[in-house]
Amino acid sequence: MSKIAVCPGSFDPVTLGHLDIIKRGSKVFEKVYVVVLNNSSKNPLFTVDERKELLREVTTEIPNVVVDSYQGLLIDYAQSINANAILRGLRAVSDFEYEMQITSMNRKLNENIETLFMMTNNQYSFLSSSIVKEAAKYHGNIKDLVPLAVEEALKKKFQ
Repeated sequence: MSKIAVCPGSFDPVTLGHLDIIKRGSKVFEKVYVVVLNNSSKNPLFTVDERKELLREVTTEIPNVVVDSYQGLLIDYAQSINANAILRGLRAVSDFEYEMQITSMNRKLNENIETLFMMTNNQYSFLSSSIVKEAAKYHGNIKDLVPLAVEEALKKKFQ
């Protein structure tokens, strides 16, 4: 059985914290599908296509990563690509309760797909896309928070 994981998120924008989880996940799984999900409760800065393009650019050197997008239930997407795992990053204890609810629901919908949590590298434990966007909006230094391509894309958005 091949080990295929789905690493979902809104990635608006992708941060070095996201990239850390993707890179580490790519060492554990034969293939990692990084999937941009359109979260209806969020108001995105970047379009789904822009987010996919940025993800492709920053993961280009990771051969077993595939970038995609999906609208609908994550568990349906995972099943459609024969994934056996969902890979999620945890920054802090505060993430756990929310992630546990989602994991429990996914398990109820399909008990054959496991959710695996990976702790974010400590240097990124405070990092979120929202924080990055706020800093970029007011021209704060985000150099150590996002890949260069993302930094440039944010500068363009907030010119």
